[in-house]
Amino acid sequence: MLKIGEQVPNMSFDAYHDNQFKTMSFDEFKGKWLVLLFYPADFTFVCPTELEEAANFYPEFQKIGAELLSFSTDTKYTHLAWHESSKAIKKIKYPMGADPTANICKTFGTYIDADGLSLRGTFIISPDGVLKTIDIHDNSIGRSSKEILRRVKAAKYVSEHPNEVCPASWEPGADTLTPGEDLVGKI
Repeated sequence: MLKIGEQVPNMSFDAYHDNQFKTMSFDEFKGKWLVLLFYPADFTFVCPTELEEAANFYPEFQKIGAELLSFSTDTKYTHLAWHESSKAIKKIKYPMGADPTANICKTFGTYIDADGLSLRGTFIISPDGVLKTIDIHDNSIGRSSKEILRRVKAAKYVSEHPNEVCPASWEPGADTLTPGEDLVGKI
């Protein structure tokens, strides 16, 4: 499983994107912030709520130089069928990665061997391909695209301002901290 600060290997995968099948790789996203959204399976209950919300926030991610990419262990054909049959999934404009061999899920540590499915996992990768955040949780709990967007903004800010850090619930425009200076006399 990859760890924070490690370089994400370039892996190829099939995807459903822009109403067509594509073969893509992580290197195609170099130069942009990349958010990977792992989810258990197509045609389920919580997954369409998350992926639809991500679709609604997708323009906001793009405005800050970030791309979204979802992954499940379904095939590209299943992604097409879901996209064609679900009003929520039809809204998706970002690539839907197919990982039927679970190689990508295993690399990121989301694979559930007993079920052949992925846990819900969110990974933020820097433009130079370094893993910055990991969030993996139980499949019964949906995630917030608004919070993921906030975390990308924070990761982007500290990348551009290496001597600063972002406190809890930081939003762009709010005060940041400078390690060392901000703690003097406060401990």
